[in-house]
Amino acid sequence: MRRPLFALLLGGVLAMPRAPVSAQTFPTDDSVIRQIWAEGMDSSHLYVLAQALLDSIGPRLTGAPGQLAAHDWAVRVLGSWGIEAQNEQYGTWMGWRRGVSHVDLLAPRVKSLDGMMLAWSPGTKGKTVKGGVVILPETPDEASFAAWLPQVKGKFVLVSYAQPTCRPDDDWQEFGAPGSFDRMRAARDSAQASWRTRGRFGESGGDLHRRLEEAGAIGILTSTWSGGWGVDRIFSASTREVPTFDLSCEDYGLVFRLTENGQAPLLQVSADAEFTGEAPLYNTVGVITGTERPDEYVLLSAHFDSWDGGSGATDNGTGTITMLEAMRILKAVYPNPKRTILIGLWASEEQGLNGSRAFVEDHPDIVDGMQALFNQDNGTGRVVRISMSGLVDAAEFFGRWFGRMPQELVGEIDLNIPGTPSGGGTDHASFICAGAPAFGLGSLGWDYSRYTWHTQRDTFDKLVFDDLRNNATLVAMLAYLASEEPGRIPRERRILRVSRRSGEQMTWPECRAPMRTWESYQGR
Repeated sequence: MRRPLFALLLGGVLAMPRAPVSAQTFPTDDSVIRQIWAEGMDSSHLYVLAQALLDSIGPRLTGAPGQLAAHDWAVRVLGSWGIEAQNEQYGTWMGWRRGVSHVDLLAPRVKSLDGMMLAWSPGTKGKTVKGGVVILPETPDEASFAAWLPQVKGKFVLVSYAQPTCRPDDDWQEFGAPGSFDRMRAARDSAQASWRTRGRFGESGGDLHRRLEEAGAIGILTSTWSGGWGVDRIFSASTREVPTFDLSCEDYGLVFRLTENGQAPLLQVSADAEFTGEAPLYNTVGVITGTERPDEYVLLSAHFDSWDGGSGATDNGTGTITMLEAMRILKAVYPNPKRTILIGLWASEEQGLNGSRAFVEDHPDIVDGMQALFNQDNGTGRVVRISMSGLVDAAEFFGRWFGRMPQELVGEIDLNIPGTPSGGGTDHASFICAGAPAFGLGSLGWDYSRYTWHTQRDTFDKLVFDDLRNNATLVAMLAYLASEEPGRIPRERRILRVSRRSGEQMTWPECRAPMRTWESYQGR
């Protein structure tokens, strides 16, 4: 079969390994390390995995059809490599289906607006809805806010701050006249501070939106600009009966200025969406059973769910395909590990680490037998930092493992010793909180925070396959060496902090937070 042109380019010339296998600085004659390098760098499946997951299946919003399709796909992929895998149900969420949606400006001129219906938004029930626009006002007290509320009936309501510029700040700094950027920033900061007081009597977030909805608004319009060209954060709606749309920085500003200047914008919205009832939630778990210590575990971890503004490429399709590719490599060159090697692809990380928390609760035996967990969740860049998660004896293990790996993989990696027992808001926190040795693999930025994290631009084309091959090969080597390690990583951890009030050791917030339900997540 002929490979597509893009696959040839990205998998070949544009993403060549940095040096052939023979040129690597292998510090030992470990044949498995050499085979892992060859398999990971010269026979990578990352392009094929990424294209199928991100282009064909697409976003994996919790409770949406794409999430279930992705779990089934992962089981098939692992099975095709001879790895036993299954989807483990751990709970339910509200099911929701996104259809086609559209928002248009009809007057004073015609323009199809760059906008996206937010996740879990109600649709327009087969209708096309037209109406004028009002801006959330400044009101000095609850009485004046309540007096204003009737004005939203039959209107779309603008509830976000309208940016004065949709140019990134570094553009202003590079090209602006002396003092221009400082003046713009000062004016913007003052206006943003003033805007934050609006709606405070309607309370914030979902409560405000629902008050507007109950007062007869026909739609809510938001804009959450990331600070980069053409990029918005795409989160979730909290209304029950009317749609919520996020408009781009540029088009939100357009509608805002038209409204503010009395030029009577008229909008038209159609939104196909429906809640489909209670939907099951799953974790995908694959296993290569250990031959000598099957009750001790090395776990490769990534969250599988995503927001659905883009296709969840760098959050966290990259972590997902890294762990899948590492399992493929291990099955090919290390099929009989001493310890059991698992892969866990967790659902509902974005709603509070729900999938990994459930796995920890459901599998105390695996948590007790954990040798090491390696988690990746922050973009396409190559791994450059690993915290020891507060484990005071973990560094000697990583030192030993790094000493057996090619310098090309580990030379850039900063080990934070002993680090702190914090998961940084992602899934290895669930295991750290349970006392297991769990480590997050931190990556180079590649403008993750500005351009791809929770945005509509988080798509296949943002992947950097050179760095992903690096990461999958690194993870496979870590898993192999952790499996072969004669001893267990001790679980003694540094003391975080002692409460002045109680004299007890403090814990990190993610260790105290409960699992989220649909009702609690929606504030209902």
